[in-house]
Amino acid sequence: MLFCSGLMACAGPWMIVSSRSPLPCTDLRAAPHSRWETTVYDGAHWLVTPCGERFLSLGVNVMDGGAPQRAYNGHIAYHWGTFYADLESWALAARQRLLAWGFNTAGAWSLHPTVLELPTTPNLELGRNARFHWFDPFDPATAERMFALARRLVAPYKGNPYRIGYFTDNEVGWWNGALFIHYLKQPATNHTKQHLIAQLREYYSNDWDRFTQDFVPPPGTASFQNLLRNTGITPQLRPGGAGIQFVRHWTGIIAGLYYRLAHDAIRQADPDALILGDRLPIYYDPIAVRAMVPYVDVVSTNYDADSPDGWVARYFFDGLRQLAPGKPILISEWFFAADENRSGNLNNSHLMTVPTQSERTNGAMAAAQRFARDPQIIGLHWFQYYDHPQGGREDGEDYNFGLVDINDRPYERLVEAFSRVNPDLPALHEQMPDTTLPVHDGPWQIPRAVIDVRDRSLGEWPKEQALIGPLIAPEPEIPFGDLYVAWNHDGLHLAVIAMDYYDPDLLAYDGEFPLQEAFRVDWGVDAGGGPRRFKLYIVPPRVFPERGAPMMRPRLCGADQISCHPVPGAVTTYFGSDQPRITVEVSLPWRALGLTEPPSQGQLRIELAATAWHRSRWMSWSGLPPVEAMQDLSRWHLVRLTGIDQFKR
Repeated sequence: MLFCSGLMACAGPWMIVSSRSPLPCTDLRAAPHSRWETTVYDGAHWLVTPCGERFLSLGVNVMDGGAPQRAYNGHIAYHWGTFYADLESWALAARQRLLAWGFNTAGAWSLHPTVLELPTTPNLELGRNARFHWFDPFDPATAERMFALARRLVAPYKGNPYRIGYFTDNEVGWWNGALFIHYLKQPATNHTKQHLIAQLREYYSNDWDRFTQDFVPPPGTASFQNLLRNTGITPQLRPGGAGIQFVRHWTGIIAGLYYRLAHDAIRQADPDALILGDRLPIYYDPIAVRAMVPYVDVVSTNYDADSPDGWVARYFFDGLRQLAPGKPILISEWFFAADENRSGNLNNSHLMTVPTQSERTNGAMAAAQRFARDPQIIGLHWFQYYDHPQGGREDGEDYNFGLVDINDRPYERLVEAFSRVNPDLPALHEQMPDTTLPVHDGPWQIPRAVIDVRDRSLGEWPKEQALIGPLIAPEPEIPFGDLYVAWNHDGLHLAVIAMDYYDPDLLAYDGEFPLQEAFRVDWGVDAGGGPRRFKLYIVPPRVFPERGAPMMRPRLCGADQISCHPVPGAVTTYFGSDQPRITVEVSLPWRALGLTEPPSQGQLRIELAATAWHRSRWMSWSGLPPVEAMQDLSRWHLVRLTGIDQFKR
């Protein structure tokens, strides 16, 4: 393993010499220019340093020295001054640690590279600082502010060869319902509201009656002109209507304006810098990503592993590849936390948490290797250098995310594993494995596994073997989740890992939530006793409290009846985040399929389909719309239960 001495940034296992540069510089301070690039070499994407070397960015976020003081906002926090004589001493020690652990980049929220002398990816918070979001994006003054701010924000980094590129913002999210509702509440003088009403007029051909087929207007509002003047109650989706498609259309308009302005402002201020996007928040809206693609050099996304074993759901990055073909992807934030930690962190929400530091280490190493094997990923940045304070951050988030605890002690097992695994990641990346699912010539194989659907974990699932697919969505849509099926003597088991955003203020309804507007999985099975159909609904609460356990409620129905009847003996467990990440397990007993045990020949026919909130989009195994897919038995897939012969003995 090659390390640097002093404060040099030198070539190491993560840097691979480019054929364009037979005599690369090994010190970024001696680089001939400050321009970083991206390239594709033998099918794998890479960053290229100003020295001409291919580079896989292995970063750590929040390399900033910690809180302003040890006791901060009533909590004991990590603070450099508790352990070092000055900030420069802390930076030197932290940098040496990172290099020893196989990292090579200071990610977002880190000190300036003149202090750390590591390649870095500053987060400008350009849109937030320019008041683009939630104010008046179409006001001409917004663009003026963004251009002026870009010049000021990039000035400390411009011309510095350690500066890889800029994140424009952090986790903008593009929450479609919120974008629609917020701007409708603005006064008639708001430029963005004027633009929104103009778009509604155009979309509905200036026909108010057509608009009201999709939306329930506020009381006393009977025209688009009335809607412009209204600043109180906003229109809501009418159950059964198609208004969500306009809401999505509006998201694309706002996102497109943001990415164009951010691109133009940064390009003018620092033409040599890569534009790294806005760090998608462990979720992405495909409409917004499509709007982003022309205006970024790299698609950056935060990511939370989907299982304690470090599983990375295939749909997430397959979708980004489909939306942004040819664009490299940067994992701008990833993490594992453990209940067993030295900082007293409570790990108080839905983010990936395991019981022990050993499990944390194993899951993190598996996830890192999976990321590296993806040919489009050019880097992965760990969140973060140190643990959250005792009692959590100001916003309440309280996690054992650190490589070190709040007393500056490294988590030895974790960092030792990184020091072994990180140097091998570029070689894994060079191998560029095929990212497509294998083609099955015969029946699809359903693995046998011991599944506990009540344990709120997918750790025991043989996910590689149980993954169904590829799932097909009609163009230009993309699949928005993965579906997994396994079996054992108790029955068939289904797992769902998906994403979709639900806004509790967007839909007009009283009483029970209308099931036709829910996120839904349709499941058809013929185990020899005739076709049986089931619907798994994800039902939201009327009101979302700020914190607590996931509040979405799974509801499994026998779909062959007119109304929703529970399935006797079936078990469902929802344990995703409240949204927009959806994770749920289902156990379906054999008797629900007309059997007392697995079919003797081990063969079934299965179809699966999923529909997003408000019927905005769908995907299915057969490629048919869900209703058709459940009826067309000729398109149901023949599957075989693996291990059935041993089971019968």
